[in-house]
Amino acid sequence: MINKNREVPIRIIVRKKGHAAGGHGGAWKVALADFMTAMFALFLVLWLVNQSTDIKSAIAGYFQNPLGSSKEFGSSIMPGEGAQAATVRPLVQPDPMNMRRDRLKVVAKKLEERLKKTPELSSVRNYVEIKLTADGLRIELLEDSTGVFFETGRPIPNERGRQLLELLGSELGSLPNCVRIEGHTDAWPYRGSPSYTNWELSADRANAARRIMTDHGLRTSQISQVSGFADRDPRYPEDAYSPRNRRITITMLLDKDPVPDSTSTPRDRP
Repeated sequence: MINKNREVPIRIIVRKKGHAAGGHGGAWKVALADFMTAMFALFLVLWLVNQSTDIKSAIAGYFQNPLGSSKEFGSSIMPGEGAQAATVRPLVQPDPMNMRRDRLKVVAKKLEERLKKTPELSSVRNYVEIKLTADGLRIELLEDSTGVFFETGRPIPNERGRQLLELLGSELGSLPNCVRIEGHTDAWPYRGSPSYTNWELSADRANAARRIMTDHGLRTSQISQVSGFADRDPRYPEDAYSPRNRRITITMLLDKDPVPDSTSTPRDRP
């Protein structure tokens, strides 16, 4: 017989709700995915840098035309009607000599602009010839009968000549190329002293130009040659006595390798 009056114990179950820690959410997955994408891009760039020109050309062709064509590199890797090119287009490597010419053209343009912006030299712009030749960038300081940069018979430049040489030293000193400096005179004999001729005058003027330029930016290690030609290389051979043959020629050489700065200390002569 069942006892209906029997008490049934009441059981209370308490369930605690767990709270997820901040580090166990999904945000770290997004950060990891971004990191992996960045690393993949980095490794892809490093791989491309070390590939041959053929592979670079193929990849460049794909991005230029992802759908591909029968004559260009594209997305297809199978021969036939896909986008694979019949011939490989290697990347054109820049010519070092062309790069040097372009650099000298930039310097020439910069020199012309500085001459225009310098009030003290604006009146003598027509006496400065800047020209790119087969040897390099040639800058000629031309004279006339009045003495534009050098007074007649004087080996030291006047104030305008000094300012111009200082400007050239600061500009040419920013490049690594070698520099050649030449002095020229007309055919009239020097009258100051029998022992001092046009040979000494042309050489002294070239040396004076060298000293001023090296004092204002041109490195001594850049100097390739300093010469005096007297009247033996006239600008106007048909008129050797013309004062227009007097000039200083400064050439930044094109075919010379860059000259490193001289850091060694001079040694005593044995």
